Amino acid sequence: MSRIAKRSIIVPDNVIVKIDKKKIIVKGEKGRLKRILHRLVEIFYKNNILSFKSRISSKKGWMHAGTTRSLVNSMIIGVTSGFFKQLNLVGVGYRFSLEGQKKIVMSLGYSHNIVYILPLGVSAQLKSQTEIIVHGIDKQLVGQVSANLRSYRKPDAYKGKGIRYLNEFVKTKEAKKK
Repeated sequence: MSRIAKRSIIVPDNVIVKIDKKKIIVKGEKGRLKRILHRLVEIFYKNNILSFKSRISSKKGWMHAGTTRSLVNSMIIGVTSGFFKQLNLVGVGYRFSLEGQKKIVMSLGYSHNIVYILPLGVSAQLKSQTEIIVHGIDKQLVGQVSANLRSYRKPDAYKGKGIRYLNEFVKTKEAKKK
């Protein structure tokens, strides 16, 4: 049985939760998120407390109940405070710039600049030319956008140049010796 699913979630007063059959909608000061629930999971909402239960008493049912509890908890955190990821550029001549609100232009040592258009619900903020913060209310979407940006120039194994997450340690290899 999942121990995570057995823990209930206390919903803050400024968050509105609506449950319709197989769909949950969470509204807060930062926005609104919705998710379709798995068929093996039941959600109960009473007195600002969300509790989760498996419809069938099996490992698979409790597994989905634990996953659903974690996803709903992330939704509540997202609409109250939001999520962010910071990316840093390491390398001579590498830089970020913003065009408007939805376009990130990256100069990463290629013969051309790379333009990345941010999806709906995600925004970016430049701290400097080599640091960018991606933030939004959907944890999965913020992580996916950060991973997409990082994939354009992953850190090199020999010099360590590339796009890194904040506080990411890149182990560099020693060059070949004659």
